[in-house]
Amino acid sequence: MTQRGGAADVLVLGGAGVDTIIQVPQLPLPYADSYMIDSGIRTRAGQTGDFVALGLAALGLRTHHLDLLGDDPEGDLVRSLHREHGIALTALPQPAGTRRAVNLVGPDGRRLSLYDTSRARPGDRFPPQTLRTLAGTSRHVHVTITQPCADALPVLAATGIPLSTDLHDWDGENPYHEPFAHAADVVFLSAAALTDPERTMRRIAERGRAEAVVATAGAEGAYLLADGELSHVPAAVPPAPVVDSNGAGDAFAAAFLYGRLGGEPPETCARYGAVAGAHACTVPASRAESIGRDELLKRATAPRP
Repeated sequence: MTQRGGAADVLVLGGAGVDTIIQVPQLPLPYADSYMIDSGIRTRAGQTGDFVALGLAALGLRTHHLDLLGDDPEGDLVRSLHREHGIALTALPQPAGTRRAVNLVGPDGRRLSLYDTSRARPGDRFPPQTLRTLAGTSRHVHVTITQPCADALPVLAATGIPLSTDLHDWDGENPYHEPFAHAADVVFLSAAALTDPERTMRRIAERGRAEAVVATAGAEGAYLLADGELSHVPAAVPPAPVVDSNGAGDAFAAAFLYGRLGGEPPETCARYGAVAGAHACTVPASRAESIGRDELLKRATAPRP
């Protein structure tokens, strides 16, 4: 086990890995024997937990990331990413290897992700004492839905530390996501696979402990459920052309948590999230770059067009 860093504002649990980015002429990609990729095929560190950690650190929050990593070139890329950005990392050994995925990115910035599920084992667990120690020195824990985070939820709940999670494109029915949804104080998810976002959001709040539920809806903005009231959060205007939506939800979550830990009301937190998500859409998937605190606050307080 490798470990760096001490007390943190946010402990990010899981979601470390490597993506191979391929710019394709369109999505869905028609069948062909081969395609010429003039933009190149690039492999870089950064999956959902990495991007949340990057976003938090860029906003000035002390961030610690815990996950399983392989002793392989992909794991080295993840370790290097954290060193470069000053993010504390506790990397537990993963004999199956570091998580990896292939992202096909279309001209409009939409993506199709292909995840290699062989990089995990059914018996993988985070040591309970490691969880208690790291959570106990953190103000907040953000739990990704990657394995083995589900088994960590009871340990984390017993600590009493506030939790958040991102259910990504949950359809509202898959039972795997429910323990995450019901254990977290703040729940993020995409509205993409929901036929009735409000119904799903209210069910999360009624069955769990969520104080705020946010459903992001891309160019349509987001929906915020807080204090029993559902409101619409307008989408922020991207500061440059949209090139890739990869990491936009992670950026939204990081900025929302920045506001929440700073004592801001949910509506302001959601506005921060919208600005950060719009910024992320202008960053090519081959780069790991998050909005900084000064830029976030400037754009979030600027008059809306």
